[in-house]
Amino acid sequence: MRYGHGIWFLIGAAALAVAPAAMAKESAPAPTAAGATSPAPAPKAAPRTILFIGNSFTQGAHSAARNWRAGSVTDLNGAGYGGVPALFKLFCEQAGLDYEVSLETQGGKSLGFHYDERRQLFDKAWDVVVLQEFSTLDRTNPGDPADYMRNVDRLAALFKARNPAVDIRLAATWTRADQTYRPEGHWYGKPVTAMADDLRAAADRARAANPAVAGILPVGQAWNRAMTEGVADPDPYDGIAYDQLDLWAYDHYHASVAGYYLSALVTFGAITGRDPTSLGPHEKGADELGLSDAQAAALQRIARDTLAAG
Repeated sequence: MRYGHGIWFLIGAAALAVAPAAMAKESAPAPTAAGATSPAPAPKAAPRTILFIGNSFTQGAHSAARNWRAGSVTDLNGAGYGGVPALFKLFCEQAGLDYEVSLETQGGKSLGFHYDERRQLFDKAWDVVVLQEFSTLDRTNPGDPADYMRNVDRLAALFKARNPAVDIRLAATWTRADQTYRPEGHWYGKPVTAMADDLRAAADRARAANPAVAGILPVGQAWNRAMTEGVADPDPYDGIAYDQLDLWAYDHYHASVAGYYLSALVTFGAITGRDPTSLGPHEKGADELGLSDAQAAALQRIARDTLAAG
């Protein structure tokens, strides 16, 4: 018995020596079938950055869309606008796409104003840039694309210098009812589709003259399609037909919620390549802004068909 304590001492020491090795084995990464440890998960890719430059048509002015979900995007002027960029952001989230969305806007201003007065706010590398010009192109000479083309060139050069791979898009906006149905309007007496077609032609000219421009957002053509297919009423001055949408706000100049929603759908589809109808009739933005499921589905279909037509 005089050896008992020594034996138990040796057994205890051996156990202590084995324990750390066992614990290390338990905490080690599980081997793969080939005996190697599992690789660490790949780091998450950075979101794509997109900048919207424009005026009240980008802001969502004169509608509930203007300040809606403003916290989801970055307003470089700190004005708290959501508008079309916020709708685009929500569409991307629902589609599982990661975009970091910013906007730099000023009501009633042309692209030249943004270049001359605000470029220090956005002079950096972006993945995507959307340029939206004044609604009549030239305030003094409506329909004249000369300044528009010059300003597209200046802005495109700035963004290309920061990121040679930047994706630059030109937003071709909608017909203004006040410019079509009022005697003082530049497009007075012409079909309601004419102004949007002229704006699209100007955007096509700017794109053809500048290879840095990747494409056109055919917002005005989507409005035209909505009116010709009976989804939207073409003349707000004589009342809105039953079961049709009014794409204009109360001033018959800016867009209504439905009009901005359609603009954002076209933007989403053109930039991401996703079918706008994939968002579905229960899309969150439509519901929050007061559009019915049927209205959301109809506008998504219009956007899809417009993009398919080119």
